[in-house]
Amino acid sequence: MAIRHRLVRGAPQDVWAVLADGTRYGEWVVGPSSSRRKDGHWPEVGSSLEYTVLLGPMELTGRTVVRICRPSERLELEALSGWLGSARIAFELRPWGEDTLVIVDEHPLRGPGGLLHNAALDALLQLRHRSMLGRLAEAVESHGARKGEEG
Repeated sequence: MAIRHRLVRGAPQDVWAVLADGTRYGEWVVGPSSSRRKDGHWPEVGSSLEYTVLLGPMELTGRTVVRICRPSERLELEALSGWLGSARIAFELRPWGEDTLVIVDEHPLRGPGGLLHNAALDALLQLRHRSMLGRLAEAVESHGARKGEEG
């Protein structure tokens, strides 16, 4: 299980605004080259985004489905990657003064990822999460800076 956290300068509502905007996933999610709404109204439970991942000349598509949604508190997703299986990705938002502690917890559920899950895979996920949380913080904080300039 790969768990990582980051303190983001912004209230939980600010972080949630980025998580809840399915059109912004390409800004901060590491891996997909593009994403688009598939079903429902993101991030309602059962709604989904379709994404594309480029691996050299190969183009793979997958789908991410919302499994749990508690606005400004928790978003749990299942990334379905066809023959590769699926993974659970959970975001927890904790108020920390005026900021937000964002905790991401990811682990494989089904398919080869679940069978091959080991410490080396978790180490790779840690690297991915460090980058992803950095991008998420930048998306939240740059929007907050723009808001401050408007006021």
